[in-house]
Amino acid sequence: MIHFVGAGPGAPDLITVRGARLLTLADVVIYAGSLVNPELLVLCSPYCEIHDSSGMTLEETVAIMREASESGKDCVRLHTGDPSLYGAIAEQMAELDRLGIAYEVVPGVSSLFGAAAALGTELTQPGVSQSLIITRTEGRTPVPELERLRLLASHHATMALFLSAGLLEQAQEELLAGGYAADTPAAIVYRATWPDEAVYRCTVGTLAACAREHEVGRTAMIIVGSVLDGAGERSKLYDPGFSHGYRNAEGDATCG
Repeated sequence: MIHFVGAGPGAPDLITVRGARLLTLADVVIYAGSLVNPELLVLCSPYCEIHDSSGMTLEETVAIMREASESGKDCVRLHTGDPSLYGAIAEQMAELDRLGIAYEVVPGVSSLFGAAAALGTELTQPGVSQSLIITRTEGRTPVPELERLRLLASHHATMALFLSAGLLEQAQEELLAGGYAADTPAAIVYRATWPDEAVYRCTVGTLAACAREHEVGRTAMIIVGSVLDGAGERSKLYDPGFSHGYRNAEGDATCG
């Protein structure tokens, strides 16, 4: 069996309990060495066969999975964050489907949520934004025409940019062209949850300059939106005047 496991954003204790258990049981581990915290490999058995995929091709990675499967071994494919976001697992699963090899996906804590925690912010706040757009700035990997950054920016929702720290001149231009005001709050979170985590608050109009000033060119999450001001309205969930299935509004005895 092949297990695609989300390693979490960086801190080794942010892997899920299930993911950690699978690492302890694995006969073979293939991990994204350029991003995954190597401290997680301490969980592996001393007899575990470990491969760093940072210099490998898809074909080489799948060949190791195939060999493990044919040998009746458990194989963990360890991806950073949550593997469903920019994890390139679809192409791996397609190859495993073609080969008739069984697999499962174990979710992980995304770097996006590690960044939100570092910022101490709620990404969806009543009266400010009830939507979160997860996207990237177009680079070597093209972006579909209807997902151009300036089109998505027109919604003025909270936006999280993956894989964009080295493209902030372009991102800033697109965000402004899409309608975000130059003074819209923004933040660059470098290596969220790692020991050298750093948070740089700025605005949409100063994103690129902020990255240059702090020499951030990779391994950073960009978050944009007015939620970073923390000025949202009070939610209905805990409003004493609001009834729901678990609580009556104050003075209302009719709801149960």
